[in-house]
Amino acid sequence: MLSLQPVRETREKQVQLWKELILDYCRNQKVFRVGLEEDFPLFTNLVIERSLSHEAKELFLSTLVNEGRAEWMDKRHKKCLILWMGIQDWADYIVNFVKENGFEDSVMTVEDIRSGFESRGTDLAAIDHTVLMRALRLLEQKGKAVIFKGTSTDDEGVKFSV
Repeated sequence: MLSLQPVRETREKQVQLWKELILDYCRNQKVFRVGLEEDFPLFTNLVIERSLSHEAKELFLSTLVNEGRAEWMDKRHKKCLILWMGIQDWADYIVNFVKENGFEDSVMTVEDIRSGFESRGTDLAAIDHTVLMRALRLLEQKGKAVIFKGTSTDDEGVKFSV
């Protein structure tokens, strides 16, 4: 599983399995960023002292990018933003979170959404700032939120009207 398979059909199955494994791992471990040149637990088996090749890592991540499940964060394709939930899915999740917690017509800081008491135990806990802001901007475009810029990322706010 750590070597790219030479037979096309076998490699296609391998790529599919790795895509699922990466997305599942990232969701369960709340990982949003994966670097090709950084240690990533899935890409190394310490017991047998083997790792995926750079080519294999790039293939698996590129496939996720091509399917809209990840985005390269740099031009050199060294770091990837993993979208284990799509931006629209995140926006929907936030709307449900707001409704369930009675935050309609309320103002919250972006940091409260990521680390507030109500977020504990939810997928929003420790959400990547980039992913969260993209979902909030989508809600803003749909008229369901207004984003207030602060002097730093710690004091950005959002008012929901869902």
